[in-house]
Amino acid sequence: MNARPLAWSLLCAASLATSAPAQSAPPGPAKPPIRGITVSTHGSGRDWGTAAIDRCFDDLAAVHANWVCIHPYARIHRSGRVTWDTFTSDAPPAYLTRPIAEAHRRGLKVFVKPHLAYWGSPFRWRGEITFDDATRWNRFFTHYRQWIVAVAAACSKADGFAVGTELDKTAVHTAQWRAIIRAVREVTRAPLTYAANWSDYQRIGFWDALDIIGVQAYFPLADRRDAPDELLRAGWRRVMEEVRTFAVRQRRNVVFTELGYTNSFRAAIEPWASHSDGRDAEPFQRRLMAVALRAIEDEPRVEGAFLWKWFPPPRSTGRDFRIATPEMQRTIAEVWRHPASPRPAAGATHRGATDRGATDRGR
Repeated sequence: MNARPLAWSLLCAASLATSAPAQSAPPGPAKPPIRGITVSTHGSGRDWGTAAIDRCFDDLAAVHANWVCIHPYARIHRSGRVTWDTFTSDAPPAYLTRPIAEAHRRGLKVFVKPHLAYWGSPFRWRGEITFDDATRWNRFFTHYRQWIVAVAAACSKADGFAVGTELDKTAVHTAQWRAIIRAVREVTRAPLTYAANWSDYQRIGFWDALDIIGVQAYFPLADRRDAPDELLRAGWRRVMEEVRTFAVRQRRNVVFTELGYTNSFRAAIEPWASHSDGRDAEPFQRRLMAVALRAIEDEPRVEGAFLWKWFPPPRSTGRDFRIATPEMQRTIAEVWRHPASPRPAAGATHRGATDRGATDRGR
């Protein structure tokens, strides 16, 4: 098959070849957004490669998800080395292949968003990864390219793939990233994105080489604890105006590659922080999620979001950013089952396309 498969919310039929110039296109018919769940794991992907993933995907039907996301890991070192459990392309590990097969068997699409594990390194989170000499930079890009291409090849049947996640201080090396994107395209037909932190997505210089703009959507929404819904909605209107303006300028749509809230009364101020105020704050956590999902459903330039995070049973809730609790499941299902209004038609998606952020998310 020569055509790239339809993927991002079934909108990528309008994607252009890399060499073709971007063009304006009339809005298409209204289509359902990406309603995605990130399925996390313990033990370097162990959960994804077992029967636990089967039951997990069955459970996602109850919240009306239509996409799932997995996030395989490699490890970053001070020296610029990137290390991982190596595998061959003809025998990829079950933790990469089984989620794709089981999701497809259930009619779900799969987004693969690889992460660099920074634990034990001098970096407090991925957004701090940078190096102070050419040797380390060269080592980093050599190793990173080997790893990301290996994962893309193993996950070639996925429906979407991120070439990087929150590595925004490395993005100034645009030529190296363009080379990585070209190499990934050689091993997968999946539409590609890069998952930029909310504070840095407008600084990325290679959106034109990708199919869609990816944003880790931990946008601050209000400056007060336990903010009322009207302030949360106003915050999202401000965010969506900014995102929409940038998307139009780039001639691409946007996907929120990650979105979540912990049970904290400060979650609208610092959505990335994992502080918890216990069960007393869970109603606020659910209000935050409901307002966010409504805002996404109503914005045609944002194709959808991947919610963070859900663990396969028996670890189905996790420690923070929990969306597998019965109460949160009801909140998500209510929005995804009964959108407030029909989704507006989106313009065609075109191919080609700080320190503030995730420091506390432990991802």
